[in-house]
Formats: sequence, structure tokens, C-alpha cells
Amino acid sequence: MNNEFFFTRLQYESGDWDVDQRMPSNLLNSLVEYTTLKVNTQEKIISLASDDIFKSPFCYISGHKLVEFTKKEKENFEKYVRNGGFVFADDCNHDIDGLFAKSFERQMEEIFGPSALKKIPNDHEIYTIFFDFEDGPPTTSQELNGWGDDLVHDYLKAIVVNGRIAVLYSNKDYGCEWDYDFRNKRWYKIDNTRFGVNIVMYALTS
Repeated sequence: MNNEFFFTRLQYESGDWDVDQRMPSNLLNSLVEYTTLKVNTQEKIISLASDDIFKSPFCYISGHKLVEFTKKEKENFEKYVRNGGFVFADDCNHDIDGLFAKSFERQMEEIFGPSALKKIPNDHEIYTIFFDFEDGPPTTSQELNGWGDDLVHDYLKAIVVNGRIAVLYSNKDYGCEWDYDFRNKRWYKIDNTRFGVNIVMYALTS
């Protein structure tokens, strides 16, 4: 049991952390389907202010609204990231000028410095570590439907610690893209959760 991968959603006091509620089970189903990982298929919700996050191999944080971490949340986020943890942060607004994006990026600047969050190249190993995405991050239907900032973001950003991505940051709204009942996946010509598998495999092996 101790070697099972489990998905942690970070709960934080500000904003709306409990978005895209079906996404985790869908991604976990894909890990079972495509990989040999031992997977706990039940999402864990852990407060960012709790020391339980330090037991988590992979953390997810998202929302639409203002992100303003408490002192303890900031301390835990920094300690987790600097000690080998991995956080996937995804903006539900898919909008670089949206409230979540601006406030989350501000939090990262305050914790890690103004130049810590940088674009990663589209030939980064995260795009080929399991499935191949030759053009970088796959586009989401949320980007194409006119919501948000009407931009297709052709890059992701990251905070790199000791040569590896420690915080992967997306304005592409993958959470909503993968937020459907996993039994409906058979209707997709190409399974759109495959990039999520790459993210997890990178987090666990890099």
C-alpha cells in the first residue's frame, strides 16, 4: 500500500480550490490503463497548511478566484517544493489576465523570487517522457471556444529546482478539459488525458 501513487488536491483558504471534481478520477483511470504504476484511485484532499502534504508524491492546485496564501501555506508550499515535491498548478480561467493567474503568479514571485517562473521549451522531456507531444503542450477545447483570453497558449511555465521542474504551471485549463466521467473517454478519438500521464510520470521519475 505504501508504494501506491496517490493524487493530492491542495486545499487553500482563499479562492475556490474544489474545481473540476471529476478530473482526478479520470487521470487516475488513465494511469491504471496505460502504466504499470500501483495507483490509489481515490483522490486525497489535503490542506496546504497541513504537514500531510510532505507525504504526497504529486500535488494539484487550481481555481478561478484570488489566491492569497496564509503564512503557513506559503511556508509549506516552499518547503514541499524545495525538498523534491512536485506541484501541478492549472488555471481554470485559461486566462493570463484572470484573477487566479495574476494572484497565483504573484504568490510564486513572493515565495521564489520574481524570475523563478519561466517558460519551458516545447522540446522539454516532459513532452516525451511517456507519450510524444512534438509541438509541446496539447491545446484544450477551452482555449478554442472563445472563453478566457482567446489565446492558445503554446507553452507552459515552470519553477525549476535542482534541474527539475518542481512547479508546473498551465494557463490551458487542463483540469476542465479532463473533467468528465472516465466512462465517456471511449468517445474521444484521442484520449485527451494522455498529457496528464506525462506530467505524473515526470513528477515520479525526474
